[in-house]
Amino acid sequence: MQIDTLLKARWIIPVEPDRIVLEHHALAIDGGRIVDILPISEAELKYQAASVESFDRHALIPGFVNAHTHAAMTLLRGVADDRPLMEWLLDHIWPLEQKWVGENFVRDGTDLAMAEMIRGGVTCFNDMYFFPEVTARQAARCGMRAVVGLILIDFPSAWASGPDEYLSKGLALYDELRHNPLITTAFAPHAPYSVSDEPLLKVRTLAAELDRPIHMHLHETRDEIDQGRQRYGMRPMKRLQQLDLLGPSFVAVHMTQLTDEEIGQFAESGGSVVHCPESNLKLASGFCPVAKLIKAGINVAIGTDGAASNNDLDLMGEMRAAALLAKAVSGDAAAVPAHTALRMATLNGAKALGLEAEIGSLEIGKSADVTAIRLDELETQPLYDPISNVVYAAGRHQITDVWVAGRQLLKNRELTTLNTEELFQKAAAWREKLISVQERP
Repeated sequence: MQIDTLLKARWIIPVEPDRIVLEHHALAIDGGRIVDILPISEAELKYQAASVESFDRHALIPGFVNAHTHAAMTLLRGVADDRPLMEWLLDHIWPLEQKWVGENFVRDGTDLAMAEMIRGGVTCFNDMYFFPEVTARQAARCGMRAVVGLILIDFPSAWASGPDEYLSKGLALYDELRHNPLITTAFAPHAPYSVSDEPLLKVRTLAAELDRPIHMHLHETRDEIDQGRQRYGMRPMKRLQQLDLLGPSFVAVHMTQLTDEEIGQFAESGGSVVHCPESNLKLASGFCPVAKLIKAGINVAIGTDGAASNNDLDLMGEMRAAALLAKAVSGDAAAVPAHTALRMATLNGAKALGLEAEIGSLEIGKSADVTAIRLDELETQPLYDPISNVVYAAGRHQITDVWVAGRQLLKNRELTTLNTEELFQKAAAWREKLISVQERP
């Protein structure tokens, strides 16, 4: 049988079924989809492929899903480190954004972010930022899968004058992208403290009508909880419950400030949580109770947040941090084992975004979004358990090849759809612009 691509690997970790490792197997890909997974010896007899690649030192895994990003903020990497969230936002990030954010900023920042993510094995990212049409355009040009947030915030920005314009522009982008195979949309109200009730009620109605997720920061810090009590007389999650925003399509980011009662209520809603451990640690926001969330049956995915608060977009590092932090916070060394952490970084992210039928695991019929990780380096020797080594020992420098819908975006560590030299030049140019208005030590 003639097919497009045959990938032969030492190991295939499909994620679904859970905990399975297939040795000396091959992925058969045709028309951008996985058409077969079978032993190499059988694949060589059954298929004639236009392209055959051997990964005899690698594990093939589903592409990582970065379930919460502010991609263009790569250009703000390191400009205001070591400050608490509200000071970081109000005194540093928002003023810089007000001065510089525009189409060119988002274009160049998104390209830099996608390059970093692809080199780290990420094939899909869920974004929340201004000028989402630019993010969508750049992702489409690059060939990366993205869920582009239809940003909503009460105050004006370079992109929109207020809630009505944010929503109207968002709806126009939804219409433009509704048939795009790689780029989808989600409503993205920024946070409870930055979006008032009336716009949130409009989002609730529109999200239900259009069957789109709602992606929102929630219970990120103690300050947010205190502000909610002072302004609305209740904790933010209760307010969102009263507005009927919570449900299976609600994606809550951070969730570091939760009572046991709130965990139970969120579980009943069927929503997903995106855990961003390194950003939470860096901003001293608190600890997401991941083990409790999983025990309650909540779908937990992993995100990096933006590079301005992380300061990288390394989902492998985030996956490892999530597994280790969950053990420390719960006091249980068995909390979030390696296979669960890998699932959080792949299939759980796809589920949170409503894409689990398309991506997140290596299964026949799904899109060929695949990452190859080389496991024969000293840092991953000896090898007893490939899943354990992927989560606890391997680094993103060991990712060699990446495909999205069967198209190769990284080949032997080289980007195929982005120009590395141009990215360096543009990053340097933005640094010169931004450093001119930064406070100096």
